[in-house]
Amino acid sequence: MKPTNAILIAGTHSGCGKTTITLGLMAALKRRNLRVAPFKVGPDFIDPGHHTRVTGVVSRNLDGWMLSRDYNTTCFSRHSEDADIAVVEGVMGLFDGYDGKSDAGSAAQMAKWLDLPVVLVVDARSMARSAAALIQGFERFDPDLRFAGVVFNNLGSARHLQYLKEALEGNVHMPCLGGILRDTAIAIPERHLGLVTEGDHPLSDDDTAKLAGLMEERIDIDKLLRENPPRPPFKKGGTISSSPFFKEGSREISENIRIGVARDNAFCFYYEDNLDILRGFGADLIFFSPISDGPPEDLDGLYLGGGYPELFAGRLADNARMRDWVKTKSDEGMPIYGECGGFMYLCEEIHDLSGHRHAMAGVFPFATRMLPKRKALGYREIRLTKDTFLGPAATTARGHEFHYSERIDASEEVETVYAVADRKGGKAAAEGYRRNRTIGSYIHLHFGSQPALAEHFVKTCLTYRRERTG
Repeated sequence: MKPTNAILIAGTHSGCGKTTITLGLMAALKRRNLRVAPFKVGPDFIDPGHHTRVTGVVSRNLDGWMLSRDYNTTCFSRHSEDADIAVVEGVMGLFDGYDGKSDAGSAAQMAKWLDLPVVLVVDARSMARSAAALIQGFERFDPDLRFAGVVFNNLGSARHLQYLKEALEGNVHMPCLGGILRDTAIAIPERHLGLVTEGDHPLSDDDTAKLAGLMEERIDIDKLLRENPPRPPFKKGGTISSSPFFKEGSREISENIRIGVARDNAFCFYYEDNLDILRGFGADLIFFSPISDGPPEDLDGLYLGGGYPELFAGRLADNARMRDWVKTKSDEGMPIYGECGGFMYLCEEIHDLSGHRHAMAGVFPFATRMLPKRKALGYREIRLTKDTFLGPAATTARGHEFHYSERIDASEEVETVYAVADRKGGKAAAEGYRRNRTIGSYIHLHFGSQPALAEHFVKTCLTYRRERTG
């Protein structure tokens, strides 16, 4: 394993432009024929999609709460070992984490865990000499952090940048790597769950070329690379390093277990590691579109991830053949796991903001409705209250919840199999709905927090395969 350059790009706050700077740097580095390994701190699904589009390499999530330190370091090492440089995009502001008492869950924590220098992105709109005081505070706040430099965003002019450089002289140690002028043409549009997804707003080759050219022109990339030499690789070992999903070609089950994975514009929120962990335990993943495809053949299980089913509810409803097939397979006992958008698809209807009702698969006897304001956001820990195809009772796992819809109560009771608590603990709520071998929930679970979930899922799919084939 060779040493790899690596940086973490963080912001002073959310919305300062770190995603645009990150994508631009990735594009510029790739233009230099460097293999870029992309990563995202936090539970976000959308930014990694854009990373993947720009670099041509699948972006991975790192997370200080859902995942252990061992998992994060092993994941980073495993997926950057063949790269020339790893670029990690932070979450929120650099020091923003679970609370105001520590760096837990923050980009700063991840930078220290992975020994990465930080590129600090500062929104310079309406700022002058005060920017130096702000940066000085970030630089002094945690002496264990290393800074590779500062990049200014939303500059008013080249003279504005020169003014800021003068303010930094003698007041901060980190170098100024450059700055980007205000340009709405390079902004990525947003909607209710964040930036528009890569599938709905793909960066074209021209967009990527423009970003790369802008970074080369406005940021001293040579200095960034020269003053931050390659870091040595992590030593292999630990409880995670020997797990099957971190080994090439490993399969826990020799039989061909075919799990259908819904993947299109409506269902696009997946932790890539979840898919790899399923493969590691023996699954062949068959991707299909509930929007436009017919039912996949010869499947042993279904995984319906999150996304934006509400934006495609009409087209999902029109594909009655697919909806009926999902309901039939659930009735037959196929293991089906749906989270957030996938859970909404498993319900009877989606009620959009205009009051229109769109028929869904009807596995669960209740509907969901969209709300104008956010319903839930935050980390979650689940404990299985009963034996399920995800594992025995008392199994725990961690994930995240973020949605603008809610469940409409049904006239009949539906069994629940999760006890759900937020990051702070407290009284657990009943969630995780089960009917037959179908489980649906608003929570996106990260299988890296409990790989046994994927193992049990695949083994139950094997049981179902043997049942249906005799």
